[in-house]
Amino acid sequence: MRMKISARNQLKGIVKKVEHGAVNTEVTIELPGNIEIVSVITKHSAEQLQIAAGREVYAVIKATDVLLGSD
Repeated sequence: MRMKISARNQLKGIVKKVEHGAVNTEVTIELPGNIEIVSVITKHSAEQLQIAAGREVYAVIKATDVLLGSD
């Protein structure tokens, strides 16, 4: 059974790289078209979700949390 959530931006990809820090973990996800997205989550969450290179995951982006900038 797949969990349903309210966020519309759900990007399916493969974990390419995992870098654990003391508190947080940086996860690089490869999306279709060789596009990469990086997420920083707690180390605890990465362990609970068993995040590892090669694992299929969903990057979920809530529109209110996406910031953009321009020069």
